[in-house]
Amino acid sequence: MPLFFVAIFFMRILHTSDWHLGQHFIGRSRADEHHAFLHWLVTQVKAENIDVIIVAGDIFDTATPPSYARALYNQFIVELQSCQCQLIILGGNHDASAVLNESRTLLQHLNTHVFASSSSELNQQLLVLHNKQQQPAALLCAVPFLRARDLLQSQAGQSATEKQSSLQQAIAQHYQQLFALAQRYNSQHQLQLPIVMTGHLTTLGVTQSESVRDIYIGSLEAFPADAFPPADYIALGHIHQSQQIKANTDIRYSGSPIALSFDEANQQKQAWLIEFSSNNKTVSSLAIPCFQPLISIKTPLDSIKPKVQQVLNSLEKNKVLWLELVITETDAYLTDLQQRVEAELEGLAVELLRLRRQRNEQLGGLIDDAQASLAELTPSQVWQARLSSESLTDQQQQQLTNLHAQVLAKVQETP
Repeated sequence: MPLFFVAIFFMRILHTSDWHLGQHFIGRSRADEHHAFLHWLVTQVKAENIDVIIVAGDIFDTATPPSYARALYNQFIVELQSCQCQLIILGGNHDASAVLNESRTLLQHLNTHVFASSSSELNQQLLVLHNKQQQPAALLCAVPFLRARDLLQSQAGQSATEKQSSLQQAIAQHYQQLFALAQRYNSQHQLQLPIVMTGHLTTLGVTQSESVRDIYIGSLEAFPADAFPPADYIALGHIHQSQQIKANTDIRYSGSPIALSFDEANQQKQAWLIEFSSNNKTVSSLAIPCFQPLISIKTPLDSIKPKVQQVLNSLEKNKVLWLELVITETDAYLTDLQQRVEAELEGLAVELLRLRRQRNEQLGGLIDDAQASLAELTPSQVWQARLSSESLTDQQQQQLTNLHAQVLAKVQETP
């Protein structure tokens, strides 16, 4: 029986994701917020003595990020060099592999490893993580966003259920094979390094927010938690709310560092700090400051000013509040609503980004106001609203919905 090296050198890993550099929020640039976040992140790496940062996908908001977003990304990597911290970049569903890969070789010389897409050679996705003493301290199974075309060959005649089953099995097999490869590495080198895995997908049981665009990986909407291997930690991205999945394995989403929709405004954004020491592991949260306050307020017209003022009183001086107002009751149908709201907000340190009329909840959240904005709705909500206007059987609705999901998947997978 081989003798294993049982000591695990001290290591601290910071798990973050879904930066969405380059995002515009209802016409407003997030460049200042992202700059502030990345500066904060560098200070935390120094203060907390972080060895490794894992960014679990969606570095950029679009497949063609603007030049200032790329500049923020590159400047962060440069500033990180003084920290002796290893940086792991995973591709997400918003990221174009070509964009992330264009500087991959260069970034390897800057202590940065980029995994834009899955590899046909699994050993290319296995990485030994070292601490600042250059001691091997963990094994990383680097899994980016897995596209159906990367894992499966198209088979004619498959039903939607068969496609879903095939894709789920392929993703599970990818994880299991990588995990087995990490175990073999430990065995061959007589080590017992903890195994950390990553991913960018929706897991069954998560809490989502409005800003998460649905991922339909083929016809697979969510991956079951029990299909993951028993890694020591699984760092996930895509869901913007920080949370831990109820499972035997430690599976967590870090969430986005800034609020990407109004329903995230009251969330405490955070990153996960994982510490491996000896044969122990501890996980704690690292709270991220709010760099741009925003809020959604549901109110009748005559209560706008006191409610907004109450929020402003809690903010730092010189901060401008980004505001969404949802006008309730009969006020919602006033023809001069915009002008009345603007008069109520005059002189207050706010920017009104969106004015909405309250929807009729009895219609299950479907559109009942002709002035509702498409920006407020997900593709699924628009589809269901359109479908409800047709006289179809349940079977026909299900068939059309499956076809819609497949078309949407192809659109969203295209760089």
